[in-house]
Amino acid sequence: MEQDTQFSMPKIGDKAPEFTAISTQGKINFPNDYKGEWVILFGHPGDFSSVCTSEFVIFASMQEELARMNCRLVGISVDGLSSHIAWLKAIKDKIEFNGHKNMNVEFPLIEDISMNVSRLYGMIQPEASTTKAVRAVFFIDPESTVRAVIYYPFNLGRNFAEIKRVLLGLQTADAFGVALPADWQPGKEVIVSAPATMKEVYEREEKGTGPAGKCRDWFFCTKELPEEEIEKKIKIR
Repeated sequence: MEQDTQFSMPKIGDKAPEFTAISTQGKINFPNDYKGEWVILFGHPGDFSSVCTSEFVIFASMQEELARMNCRLVGISVDGLSSHIAWLKAIKDKIEFNGHKNMNVEFPLIEDISMNVSRLYGMIQPEASTTKAVRAVFFIDPESTVRAVIYYPFNLGRNFAEIKRVLLGLQTADAFGVALPADWQPGKEVIVSAPATMKEVYEREEKGTGPAGKCRDWFFCTKELPEEEIEKKIKIR
């Protein structure tokens, strides 16, 4: 089967592609309107669909928590503005999910009938659908750089605990200059930098310790990083 040669998507490390769009919160100039803030830009397949509705309830429930982490939400689908408004009103008035109800979606939901923005961000994937955006999640930092990307198929709702973990993990790695091991959660050990010289390799082998931490081997050293220290450093409000 032939590949779609026009398909492209922003890669990790790229600057977030710029666009201007209309949303449920007014006109958006992206990413310039969000300089100095983290942004989670996400696509959904369509308004008034069950999986998307469940996701928007959870996104709405996280708005204040993410704001305290200096992060804003921006949603997008190929539906029109009137559809967006009617759907978000229905969510607030009628939908209860996972203990959440009367959820007011205060973040912008972009109208993208032309699919221009969705194509710009690689959300229209022809092998999945030519008329709907997949469940893409882009983590964009305060310098407007794409830092992480997650894609989900149409029939699988997102893992919101993982979305929060990725955001906090990126902020933690930036703030402390560390890497994060498999299954990392706030308060767990983090990985310290690799040795820069052979002398440091031998010192780690001899002492069994790295920079303020412990080593399993010279190349695998960790240290404690309490959750309270993370919250203080990255100024979670």
